[in-house]
Amino acid sequence: MRDLTKGPEGKQILLFALPMLLGNVFQQLYYIVDTLIIGHYLGTEALAAAGASFPVIFVLISLMIGITTGINVVISQYFGNKNYVKVKRAIDTAFIFLFVSSLGLSVLGLVFSEQIFRLIGLPEELLPQAMQYFNVYVSGLIFMSGYNGVSAILRGMGDSKTPLYFLIISTFLNIGFDLLFVAVFKWGIAGISFATVLAQAIAFGLSVIYLNRYHPLIKFSFTGLSFDREIFRQSLRIGIPTGLQHTFVSLGMAALMTIVNMFGTPTIAAYSIAWRIDSFATLPAMNFGMALSTFVGQNIGANKIERVRKGLIACLAMTTGYSFLVTIVAWTYGKTLMGFFTDDQLVIDIGYDYLVIVSSFYIVFGAMFLMHGTLRGAGDTLIPMFITLFSLWVLRVPFSYYLSQHMGETGIWWGIPIAWVFGLVATFLYYKTGRWKKKAVIKHNVSDPDALEEKK
Repeated sequence: MRDLTKGPEGKQILLFALPMLLGNVFQQLYYIVDTLIIGHYLGTEALAAAGASFPVIFVLISLMIGITTGINVVISQYFGNKNYVKVKRAIDTAFIFLFVSSLGLSVLGLVFSEQIFRLIGLPEELLPQAMQYFNVYVSGLIFMSGYNGVSAILRGMGDSKTPLYFLIISTFLNIGFDLLFVAVFKWGIAGISFATVLAQAIAFGLSVIYLNRYHPLIKFSFTGLSFDREIFRQSLRIGIPTGLQHTFVSLGMAALMTIVNMFGTPTIAAYSIAWRIDSFATLPAMNFGMALSTFVGQNIGANKIERVRKGLIACLAMTTGYSFLVTIVAWTYGKTLMGFFTDDQLVIDIGYDYLVIVSSFYIVFGAMFLMHGTLRGAGDTLIPMFITLFSLWVLRVPFSYYLSQHMGETGIWWGIPIAWVFGLVATFLYYKTGRWKKKAVIKHNVSDPDALEEKK
């Protein structure tokens, strides 16, 4: 476990973030390898079908992810406050919530999958493969939520290395299963999602064995869990706005996918590939945002508010430099990257346009994500939710649709950075008000929450 309330802020966040970054690199390898194998073994239609499935999957799990984030903030603040009894209760509450919600979401996904794909206007020729991929994937949500829940809990207590080890194992298993099920057994697109489910199930099983052997504080047992209503209420206060934010973001992704679907299979395939590359490129900014959230939570729990500001500044410096370099790579080698996934020149050209436009604003995206991470770690999630909703539904989706009618598919891509710019400006202005300092779970005995001083 890492105590983030001591030591140089930038160094502490970097050391904490690096294992998370490596973990998410391997997590993205799940999707990158899936996309590579689909593109080379199953073709453009299968690429488009799998790409169209992800926004739908994210819609299903987004509220659960948000509430889990709320529980994670509670854990990090209690851990920073050294209240280990509350930490254990929060962990038990997280496990119970994750398993109940994941089972319910699996049922909903299986029952309504066809209706959902028809609602977003997926071309008829892609529907059978999209449903195959989606139905197998959602059947294994309990394993995904269990493993990701363990990882989030460990990160809340400052341990970002252990989840990495299990994720590396899971990633290599996924690659092996992909090749076995698709290249050898010829299971088609369903084999891709089954490989992911099986790999995550094994990773979850190994993580449970590890916890029970080495971490008595977070020992896992189906019969020994206890649900704490007050902690869950606190988690809902923080997590519901974040969950709604995730939900509306995922609905926005689905709405964007609906616009993309209007331009046919090549554009759908191009977007699916370029979005994977884009997700990989933005990982460091997202991981620094997640690390900063835990850092802020622990330091607010320890009543060390000045470290929050210093940590944010250090993260801004690191992500700005990285974002600039990645933008240059996308401009220079974007077509080469697209060519790894498909030989279809039209798909490559459309995807390259996406990468050039979106990557030009990576610095904006990184700064926005760090600001959100700071507010989230403090337990302030309501205002960021409203900012995100406005950015998405008043700016991104309408602008993407309007511009696409005049510029073709290129107009869709311009709606994305327009929303990022507004999101950064609005979040920064709210951060400067200092109101987020009053949202902590841990209430310290000071007369002015805005004037918290460093503990000596």
